[in-house]
Amino acid sequence: MVLSRSGKNLLGFSGVLTGFLFILLLKAYGVAGSQVVQPENALPALVQAELENQQLSNDISKLRQDLAKYLAGQSTSSVALQQLQQARANAGLTEIKGPGIRITLDDAPQISLSSDPNNYVIHEEYIRQLINILWNGGAEAISVNDQRITSITEVFCSGSFIQINGTRQMPPFVIKAVGEPQKLQSALKFYLFWERLGDVEQEYGIKRKLEVPAEPVVVPAGRLKEYRYAEPVKES
Repeated sequence: MVLSRSGKNLLGFSGVLTGFLFILLLKAYGVAGSQVVQPENALPALVQAELENQQLSNDISKLRQDLAKYLAGQSTSSVALQQLQQARANAGLTEIKGPGIRITLDDAPQISLSSDPNNYVIHEEYIRQLINILWNGGAEAISVNDQRITSITEVFCSGSFIQINGTRQMPPFVIKAVGEPQKLQSALKFYLFWERLGDVEQEYGIKRKLEVPAEPVVVPAGRLKEYRYAEPVKES
């Protein structure tokens, strides 16, 4: 079969067109292939991001647990500190101030030679009686001549002075008590001892004075006792 010139030209054009179409097909396939591969390439990145998010979530959870433990520890420490402060106050180891009363006792300025000299001086029993009455009247802290009265305080006569907390105290004796002033005064009246001191004042001239200061009454802190023989019993 012999092709004419126009037939040969048409056949050549058809071959070129077929080749061009084949190239476009290859390019199209390559683009489509790349589009299909992209999600596969993105998958490791998504997994890595998810792992990082999980790690961050774990870190946040741990920090929250640590914060809760810290706050619980702070609360426990605060409670323990409050209990320690309360225990020190109950033991008389902290300075106390507040409303209260002040009592002053002093010896008589003159002593009659015709009467017993003991009638003209302040005795330790006067001080002990007043201390007990004030405790019963609701006193929260008491001092005598700035000596804090605690559970281990001694008050006894030693010659010409009265010993309190191992110190020698001379008149005048100033007794300070922190508490509700009205209740403290009512206790003094109820037990009648204050009136008896008034009778001694009238007869022998001792001095007694009861005041309700406008300013807060200040009771100093006591001293910590040193134990040489006693020791706490360990709980089983």
